[in-house]
Amino acid sequence: MTLPLTKKHNFDMVFDSQIVFRLILEATSNPLRVVNIQKSADKLFGSCPEFLAVAMTLLDNETGFAVIGNALLSDEIASLTLARREETDSADFIFIHDTDGLEAAVEAAKCGTLSDPHKSATVVVRNNGTQVCRLTLSGPGIDGCTYITAPQVVKDAIACRDLQYYEYPQGIDLLFISETGDMFAVPRLVKEV
Repeated sequence: MTLPLTKKHNFDMVFDSQIVFRLILEATSNPLRVVNIQKSADKLFGSCPEFLAVAMTLLDNETGFAVIGNALLSDEIASLTLARREETDSADFIFIHDTDGLEAAVEAAKCGTLSDPHKSATVVVRNNGTQVCRLTLSGPGIDGCTYITAPQVVKDAIACRDLQYYEYPQGIDLLFISETGDMFAVPRLVKEV
């Protein structure tokens, strides 16, 4: 008698990737709008399925990534996406699981060039914590100014990025993801005022 094979992951590389990609696109097109990827992330097994869902959607064997603060997550991303592990300063995507390395990672992240701004990094940050900071943000996609209450890590990431003084159109985009799958984006031109 043979037992049926079971899959460790039920994440569909076509359909679930499309769902997550559309949600990432919605979040980046509408800064600070919270979307939820938990339904697709629940189909993944690992140390941080929300990060894995984003990685499986955005990474492939032609992209490089770095993980700050979770070696197991780095191994999982590498085996599921076949993406290259890179140093922080050359990675296309930086996943920050341990926020102690946030400042160094943002400072080292590649910001593109004036002729090739698309060669910049996207920084994906674990957003866990209580909403303790009140932020006023403005930029493309925001009508005037908007006020949000967010965890300290969000304020720290935006402040650190804004200290880099990138020349337009250079910069890095920030994605914040919680353990419950809530995700929102702070694109490169959205600033704290």
